Formats: sequence, C-alpha cells, structure tokens
Amino acid sequence: MSTQQLMPEVAALIVEALNLPVKPEDIQPDDPLYGDGLGLDSIDMLEIALVVSKRYGFQLKSDDENNQRIFASLRALSEHIASYRVQ
Repeated sequence: MSTQQLMPEVAALIVEALNLPVKPEDIQPDDPLYGDGLGLDSIDMLEIALVVSKRYGFQLKSDDENNQRIFASLRALSEHIASYRVQ
C-alpha cells in the first residue's frame, strides 16, 4: 500500500484514537500534527505510537531521534508506516 493510499487510513486512526472533533478527511497531508497543526501534544503522540504499533505491527519508540520528523505531518507518519509496517 502506498503512502497516498495509507494517509486516509492513518488519519482515521488518529481521529478515532484521540477522539478528535475533526473528520479524518479534514487533516491535510502536510499540516503539522504537533503544536499549531492539529494541536496534539506529547501524550497524544504516545497514544498514536501505541495504536500504530497495534495496527501495523512495529514499534515507534519514544526515544527515537527521528520522532520529530516522523510525527511532523500525516504524510510523514504515513511514509514511515509504509516503510516499516509488517501487517
């Protein structure tokens, strides 16, 4: 599955996991997830990391030096998942 195909699924996963008051299709691919974009915080990122590991079969570690890049946007997170998913 390509990143483009994966983004709607990841957006829905984020909205559902965090019970956000937005529709998955309202999350723009390159808007920041953290801070000014969706307004998510570090606790939200931990929740996303947990649901991603359950859904896609690999772990996103809290001490990964690439987390800022991985969680930069829906597109970046989806690209990372597409590269490392095992399910």
